[in-house]
This record gives sequence, structure tokens and C-alpha cells, in this order.
Amino acid sequence: MDHIVTVQDAVTAFADFMEPTNAELDAIEQEMPVVLADVELLDAHIVTLDRIPTELDNRRIRRARRRALAARIALLNRAAGATLPRGAAWGR
Repeated sequence: MDHIVTVQDAVTAFADFMEPTNAELDAIEQEMPVVLADVELLDAHIVTLDRIPTELDNRRIRRARRRALAARIALLNRAAGATLPRGAAWGR
């Protein structure tokens, strides 16, 4: 006798209660500049995988690395500014 297997797990995985909350979506939106900067840095590295990097490639990688770092710093500063009371943020 053959058993009938249901697809309950596949259906349940996309149920309404599995959707991200508004807070999670806001967190993703705040982190998006970091993600995009990391993708740009990864793209710069991928270009040089099969060849010796040229000076232009090296500049592109350095620029992408600086943008990724700047995006991370901006995210950390926003997070720190949101969690510190006004007196602490201003050094008082």
C-alpha cells in the first residue's frame, strides 16, 4: 500500500503568520545601505578573480571598501544615537 504524503510543511512555510513583522522590515530597510555596499565590494573582488588586478581594479576595490565601511559606521551611529539618551549622546 502506498502512503499519501502531504505538502503541509511547504504550505505552512508560506502562511501569513510567517511573514516578517513591521519592525523586522524596518530593520532590513535600515541595513540595506550596508548590504548594497557589501555587494558592490563583492562585485569588485569578483571582477579580479580570473586575472591580476589592474590599478583601476585596485581603486575600485578600495573605493568599494571605503563605502562599505562608511555604511557600517553610519548604521552604527544611527543605532547608537537611537539608544543613547540625549545627554549621553552630547557628552553631558
